[in-house]
Amino acid sequence: MRRAGFRRTLVFVVNVVVFCVSAEVLALGIFYHAHGWLFYLDPYRPAMARIQEGSGDALTPVGLHPYFGPTHRPGIPFDVPAEMRTGEADEAVATNNFGFPSRVNYPFSKTSDRQFLIGIFGGSVGAYFCSLGAPRLEESLRRSGSFNNREPVTLCFSHEGYKQPQQLLVLSYFLSIGQAFDLVINIDGFNEVALGRINDQYGWDVSMPSHEHLDPLVNVVNQGTLTPAKLESLARIVRYRQQLNDIAERSNRTRFASVEFALRHYYDFLRRRYEQERVRFDALPSNPPANSPIHITPKVRPRTGAAVYEDIAANWRNASLLMQQLLAARSIAYVHVLQPNQYYSTRAFTSAEKAIAFNDGSPFKEGAANGYPLLEKALEPGAVTAVHLFDTVRESVYVDNCCHYTPAGNRLLADFIARAVVAAHGTATH
Repeated sequence: MRRAGFRRTLVFVVNVVVFCVSAEVLALGIFYHAHGWLFYLDPYRPAMARIQEGSGDALTPVGLHPYFGPTHRPGIPFDVPAEMRTGEADEAVATNNFGFPSRVNYPFSKTSDRQFLIGIFGGSVGAYFCSLGAPRLEESLRRSGSFNNREPVTLCFSHEGYKQPQQLLVLSYFLSIGQAFDLVINIDGFNEVALGRINDQYGWDVSMPSHEHLDPLVNVVNQGTLTPAKLESLARIVRYRQQLNDIAERSNRTRFASVEFALRHYYDFLRRRYEQERVRFDALPSNPPANSPIHITPKVRPRTGAAVYEDIAANWRNASLLMQQLLAARSIAYVHVLQPNQYYSTRAFTSAEKAIAFNDGSPFKEGAANGYPLLEKALEPGAVTAVHLFDTVRESVYVDNCCHYTPAGNRLLADFIARAVVAAHGTATH
């Protein structure tokens, strides 16, 4: 009996070992086929991203600025997602006295006559560009030969979700309190059409700050706007986010390809449910905020079909022209860049990048796809379009199904902007 029991145990153990070894070999082969290198080579392992707190899908830790709208509180670390980092020892940046990711407080004054101050305005693409693209931009401008030993210094005035006229309002405010600029770069377009369409769906005027970012703050101020259904959905979103972050941490630590394979697929499954719940949360109506101290302007006129995007494009153009005029009156150069986005693109995506960059359930897809053609037509004189910047690039340039770029994508955007600055304002930089 003992020998029979021992043999059964031995057979079970051998089967388990064979299964684990087979699973590991199979996972190694799949990983090598997908990435072109072995899983165990750490420098080449793609890290699984954590989902940041306060990303617009829950009651956020951001504050409400009386002029700008949603803004970060001062002193909060501005974390760049793992998949967007360069792989080097990226220096963390905290938010400054106005809540923008910056190592200096505003207004910032030149410490030498050689400094050339560049303000970067826009939404989250602009905010991440401040960390990932701005150093490349500074270096490209120094190498261009157009600066006569001037020292470019980039200052970040971008924030997630910002859309015109927020960039215009932020610029007006900082000019009014004495912030100096030699050049202003405005990187936008996506938020205007993607978030403007969502505003229209909820009965907000397209010119209002983003419903995605402002509505949670309205709920914080007036908690009566949160219905039981929204509270339940919010709780599910928080649970999914915590589960995803726990899985990401375990996956990034594991030394086994089979474990990483299983965790990555489970992560992808939960991520789809998380995204679906976010869409559901956004679609659930809030209680009417009749007594809320925050007043959101409803639609200034009814809009149907293409009229939504026509008004968005017109507002976007007008706000950018006003920025240009404000700056021209002070002899400050201005470069307006229409940012690239995957939902309006002729780029040939690989299957791997397509799985990351596209989501048919994205609340942003329809606005970007339908609004971008009108933005291109509405570009004001002197503005530049980067819509087709990535079309011939073979390496991955998108890190999510919204709008954000890999380090390579940010470098390409930085070089494009540097060329636009030199071509349009080279003489102004002397």
